[in-house]
This record gives sequence, C-alpha cells and structure tokens, in this order.
Amino acid sequence: MKKRLLAMLLTGALCASMAACTSSPSGETGGETGGENAEGGYSIDVILKTTASEYWQYVQAGAEAYEAQNPGVTVEVKGAPSETAYQDQLNMIQTDLAGDYDGFVIAPLQDDMVANLIQGEERPIVAVDTRIDAPEVISFVGTGNESAGALGGAAAVEAARAAGWETIQAIEIAGVEGDTTNTDRMNGYKRGIEEAGGDFLEDEVQYADAVATKAVDAMNGIMSRFPDGIAIICANNDDMAIAAAKAAADSGNEAYANTIFLGFDGIQSACDAILEGRLTMSVAQQGYEMGYEAVATVVAALNGEEVNEFVDSGAEVITAENAQTRKDTLQGYLESLNG
Repeated sequence: MKKRLLAMLLTGALCASMAACTSSPSGETGGETGGENAEGGYSIDVILKTTASEYWQYVQAGAEAYEAQNPGVTVEVKGAPSETAYQDQLNMIQTDLAGDYDGFVIAPLQDDMVANLIQGEERPIVAVDTRIDAPEVISFVGTGNESAGALGGAAAVEAARAAGWETIQAIEIAGVEGDTTNTDRMNGYKRGIEEAGGDFLEDEVQYADAVATKAVDAMNGIMSRFPDGIAIICANNDDMAIAAAKAAADSGNEAYANTIFLGFDGIQSACDAILEGRLTMSVAQQGYEMGYEAVATVVAALNGEEVNEFVDSGAEVITAENAQTRKDTLQGYLESLNG
C-alpha cells in the first residue's frame, strides 16, 4: 500500500478511481493510450532487460505506477540478472508466454531471438526501450534517439558559444559500431550540431563500445590529434562522457578547460557529475515514462483501442540549472520501489 501511495504522489493526481478515465504520467486524461481495464481485470507481464540497474528500475517504477493508478490492472515486473544474461531472459519469456497473462511488455536483450519466441502470439505485445521486428508487436515505446540526440547537439552548440568558442567543432565518442541505437544518436547529434551552426567531424568519430575505460583511450587520442582543443565532445552514454571529461581534466591541457562534454541517459550519476562540474550536460531518457506508457498501451489494445506503432517517451537536456530537480525526481522513483 505504501508503494502505491508513493507512486501516486510521483505521478500527480491522476484519475485512478474513475471508471471511464484514462491515466497518463503527466496527469492528463483521455488520449490514444491507456484506458480502463475490463470488468474482469487485466494481468500484464513486464519483462525488462534487467531490474538490477538504476535505469531499468526507473522503467519498473513507471510500470508499477500504472498498476497503482488503475486498480483493476495487475502488473508483474521481472528482468534478467544482467544485460548479458541472454538465455535467462529467453527462458523467462518462453515460460511466461505459456502463462495466463493478458498482455506483455518486453525489453529484449536479443531482439531477433525474442521475435522467434513470440511467433504466432495473439495477445498484445509492446516492445519497450528496444524494438522487436515482429508482426506480433503492436507498438514500440521508447526514446526517439535521433530527435533526442538532435536536441542535445543543439544545446551543446549554444553552450559552446556561451563558453567563448568561435570555431565550434564536435567529435563523438560512440558506442558499438553498427548498433541501431548508437547510429540513431549519432545521426541526431550530427543534425542538431550542424543545424545550430556547428561542425560535426564525422571522420573523427571514436567507437568505444559504450565502455568508460575505452572512452578514456578515445579521449586521449582526440587530445593528441587536436592539442588546441575541441568545442564539443558528445558521447553515446553518460559513463563515457564522464570518463572523457575526467581524462581531459587529468591531462592538464588548458585548451580543453571550456570543452562542452555531452552525455546521454540523464541518470543520477550524470546529475551528480553536472552539479559538481565534472560533466556539462546530458540528454535524459525518460525511463519512468517508458514503463508507464508501455503498460498503458497494452491495456489500450486490450480495450479494443487503436494504438500508435511508436510512442515517444520523450527526452530533455539536463544542465546545471535543472540537474538537482532531475536527481530528486529520479530518487523519488526509486523510493517508490522500496516503499
């Protein structure tokens, strides 16, 4: 009961007890997703990549908040032990598909393998965070990575101008080469930076496999080739951005003192780094909204409503001005899980 009350406070005064009302994370009513449960109630199975990391706990909190807002909907959240426990998640999905659930939310670790498992499934399935290329999937709820990257790229150019840079060039420390999410973020960074008047040095992209230690090596290489500094270093995730910024600071090269370091995810460690001056900004994914809207979309489909093929959970740029507010919000989400 305490968990549910906390979740309700976090999402605002929604229409939890009104039989004809649809709830949303923003407190709005109506719309194309959501919808009240059928008389017998719905049981929704939510299988995440893991529940053992900060980011995925935000997604879990959002899914459970929907349950708290809609008493007739039961949400069961689970996840693999880690994001490399591929077989564990596949076994989990296979077992649950044989269960008595009304619908599913799945964040696949291996989207192609999950697509094979769900072949022929007639109950509604919504993919969250990562797409599943299968006709059985009725909707994808997640970040529009390219548009989010563009938002961050444009903000970084503005910050670089404010920091005194006249020539605004940007280099990305990227994730895994060929990964769709990485490519989308890169394209977004490029578009946002160039539309804002900067120059994205595509030939200088450094692939670091989304690992902080490799980002340090990449940053050292960049400083060697560009000893006079670069206005913007954008990274595929917060851990790499923080590591690159630290490498620049530790180098003692004053040419990088005003470099804008841009990360992606907006997790608590990034908020701390921004507040402490170790990172300039981050593009925040809205994991809580993903979890909430994914369950709402399954319920809408069960109610016979038309649902969107893609539900963008949104993004925002986190800077020193709003990092504390973001951190407080994220902590609230986690407290709702532990209440």
